[in-house]
Amino acid sequence: MSALHPGVHVLSCPTRWSDVDENGHINNARLVGYIQEGIYDLFCHHATAVRESLFPSGFIIARHEIDYLEQLHHRPEPLSVRLTVERIGRSSAHVEVNVCREPLTFMRARTVVVARDRESGRSRKLSQSERRFLSAFVSDPAVGRVPDPTRRDTVVAVAQPVAPAQRTAARSGAGVGASRGSRRRVRASVG
Repeated sequence: MSALHPGVHVLSCPTRWSDVDENGHINNARLVGYIQEGIYDLFCHHATAVRESLFPSGFIIARHEIDYLEQLHHRPEPLSVRLTVERIGRSSAHVEVNVCREPLTFMRARTVVVARDRESGRSRKLSQSERRFLSAFVSDPAVGRVPDPTRRDTVVAVAQPVAPAQRTAARSGAGVGASRGSRRRVRASVG
């Protein structure tokens, strides 16, 4: 957890010149890599996860839902990859990941991370220790959160109005989902 952001796992992540595409900004596929690095850091390298041998068989990424909010350019200052847990299910955690460099958030993702059973390769029930660990990163449900009527049994953060300059969404080669207003959602599964 971060002293500046209690209840949030923060990974400092540099950009690399090799991440820049022909348009002069960090490639969208590389941005997905930052999400995965943040999740891996939380689930596998966090001191508590290591000390208590949590997620011994690893985990599976079941879903990414990504909003590209701003173009990201290579600079020497590292990015902050900030993770909070939106919801803990029987075998999964719904994680919100924000890729930021103050004062901007470049990308927001919602990712479903599923605990894995080593022998079957399928999902397994989260242990009480894993649930306790993940609950330390659950965002406050009393502040700015409402049920999403389009999803069963989930809760999502209430979106703040987006300035016109932020409404331009980048497309990824992974595919583009249905648009909502002028924002587009990109969905990609990574295993």
